[in-house]
Amino acid sequence: MKKIALLAFMAAALAGCAPTDGFYSYTVKTIDGADFALSQLKGKKVLVVNVASQCGLTPQYEQLQALYAQYKDRNFVIIGFPSNDFGAQEPAADDTIKAFCTLNYGVTFPMMAKIPVKGDGIAPLYKWLTSKAGNGVEDAEVQWNFQKFLIDENGGWVKSIAPRTLPTDEAIVAWIEGRAERRAGTE
Repeated sequence: MKKIALLAFMAAALAGCAPTDGFYSYTVKTIDGADFALSQLKGKKVLVVNVASQCGLTPQYEQLQALYAQYKDRNFVIIGFPSNDFGAQEPAADDTIKAFCTLNYGVTFPMMAKIPVKGDGIAPLYKWLTSKAGNGVEDAEVQWNFQKFLIDENGGWVKSIAPRTLPTDEAIVAWIEGRAERRAGTE
C-alpha cells in the first residue's frame, strides 16, 4: 500500500514538472547568421523579447539597453528577436535591423535573426515560450511587439510580461535582483 501511494505521489509530481532542459535545448541564429546555443546561458536570468523597428514601442530599445548595461555582469542577459508579425513593423533584413538598433539605440545585447513569433510558422523557441505543453507553466500568447518572457537561471519559464510594460519596470528589476519570488502569470 505504501509503495502504491509513493508511486502515485511521484507520478503526480513528475506530471507537473516543466521539461528540465527545454529552454536550453534550442539553438537559434544570431542576427549575423551564426548558431547560438541557448545552453550557453545556463546560470543566467534571461529576458527574451520580440522587437520591431517601426513600432510605437520601439523606444523600449533604450530601456532594454540600459537594463542590459546595468545587469549584464550580474548573470543577466537580454535576447532580442526581431519579428514582422505585428503590423508589418519589422520589414527590413537582419543587417538593416542590426544597423538600426546599433546606430539609434546603441544595442549591445544579443540580437537574433528575424523570426515568426506567432501563427502556423511560429519559431520552435516561441512555440515553447507560448505553450504550457512546452514550458510547463502556462499558455502565453504574444500580444504585440516587445512582449517579454522571463527565464530563470535553470532555464525555467517564469513569467510573460505585456508589451507596454517597460523593461525597467520595478517588477522586472526586482526579479533580476532576486527581490521577487518566482511566480508565473501575465500582465
